[in-house]
Amino acid sequence: MSEKKLEEATAVVCMEADLKDGRMMEVDVGDHNILLVKCEGEYSAIGNQCTHYGAPLNTVLSGNRVRCPWHGACFNVKTGDMEEYPAMDSLRCHKVKVQDKKVYVTVNKKALGQATRLKKMGGRDPEINHTVILLGGICAEVLRQENYGGRIIMVTREDILPHDKTRLSKVMNVQRNSILLRRMEFYQKYDIELWLKKEAVSVDTEKKKVEFKDGTTECYDQLLIATGCAKGLDSPGVELGNVLMLETPEDANRIHNACIGCRTVLVGTSFVMEVASYMIDKASSITIIGFSELPYLKTLGPEIGKFTMTILEERGVKFYMNDSIAEIRGEKGKVKDVVLKSGTIVAADVLVVGIIVPNSEFLQGSAIKMDSKKYVIVDKYMRTNAKDVYCCGDLTSFPLQMVKNQNVSVAHWQTAQAHRIAALNMLGKEVTLNTVPFYWTVLLGQTIRYAYGEGYTQLVMKGSFEDMKFLAMYIDGVVVATAGLNFEPAVSVIAERFAAGIAITKAEA
Repeated sequence: MSEKKLEEATAVVCMEADLKDGRMMEVDVGDHNILLVKCEGEYSAIGNQCTHYGAPLNTVLSGNRVRCPWHGACFNVKTGDMEEYPAMDSLRCHKVKVQDKKVYVTVNKKALGQATRLKKMGGRDPEINHTVILLGGICAEVLRQENYGGRIIMVTREDILPHDKTRLSKVMNVQRNSILLRRMEFYQKYDIELWLKKEAVSVDTEKKKVEFKDGTTECYDQLLIATGCAKGLDSPGVELGNVLMLETPEDANRIHNACIGCRTVLVGTSFVMEVASYMIDKASSITIIGFSELPYLKTLGPEIGKFTMTILEERGVKFYMNDSIAEIRGEKGKVKDVVLKSGTIVAADVLVVGIIVPNSEFLQGSAIKMDSKKYVIVDKYMRTNAKDVYCCGDLTSFPLQMVKNQNVSVAHWQTAQAHRIAALNMLGKEVTLNTVPFYWTVLLGQTIRYAYGEGYTQLVMKGSFEDMKFLAMYIDGVVVATAGLNFEPAVSVIAERFAAGIAITKAEA
């Protein structure tokens, strides 16, 4: 028997008539669980676990792709290729054969030992005199996958490799190596230069030059700006000890340690809710100060905002909403209390700031156009108004196709999909961004998932808050957004309808 045959395992997984077109089913080849799909008359077999965090993929199929029910990542069922983040890697594909009305799947035993698949990547060609600078961003590997042979310089002001920032507010004693998107060896292997602890202070779009805080400059042929949003608070006393921001794993560890047994105050009403949830059984008391009437008001609306507030209040969290910090007062260099604009004084040993502001200050004075809130304006190709300058991620104001190309700013991890689009357009591919922003938040061990839309006039609810199981559909003539708790895979199913441009009527909802 050939060595190749020894490395393979083949099994009859079903009869040809068992799987209708446009459907999928889980099958087993030996000990290996595979997703068998029939699409446009053709069978394909791919891995059945999302390469992001291992969710089963046997629930949401639309056309040629499956969507992860947990975090919205998408994969092509014919090639296994990743098509939407937050997954970074592609799925493995397996051979399928139909004979005598039986469907056979053949798997490579060695390949199955590797849970994910990296698309083929090239390296640098020393004869190509072309430089791309990425200020932040995760699109370097897309450039190499598309055979870009020039110089790639990835720059970050942090001292850590690109990592999964969504974990920081959910598991605050996280170890930095456990959330890296790629290891240093990966960047070295594919000739991607990585400059850590390097902060851009200005961009000259005429001379195509970036200046850094350390006084050095670097010229570019193409520039991608993806510096995201920073945490900030403009109040007297913000320089006191134990006023903490959450941006790195070290920040998360510092907050974890500082809050144990202490009076903890958090300002903001988005990711800091997760920090509050995490700290409930660790801090002596938790207080949240929010500018709006309810948490998550802009995204999830008042009904679900009230629900999130209630479940934390039941665990002892105190809220001061429609308020803000006027002054942070200290004693011996550390926070003692915060004075609110309403006049209320809240005792504090630790203050965690969760107010998000675009990290675009270094672009002031450049030719790059920004909106009134200092988000960088881009077109559907992720291009700024400046030649050869692209921007994506949290920092952008971009036209979202599913809301009739209105410009929006969406600080969600999954919309890193725009990084891939930017990379393709830097290479002249002319690919537009057509994504459905997908968001998730974890409170008290419960995950609320949300597929994004703009503006609604009515809410249709399935299930109930009391049962901790619901699906909310936000309606403005048709369904424009959805949120769910313990209602999988409904949010991903609706997101896929949005992506396909298929309207969900009020009657359907």
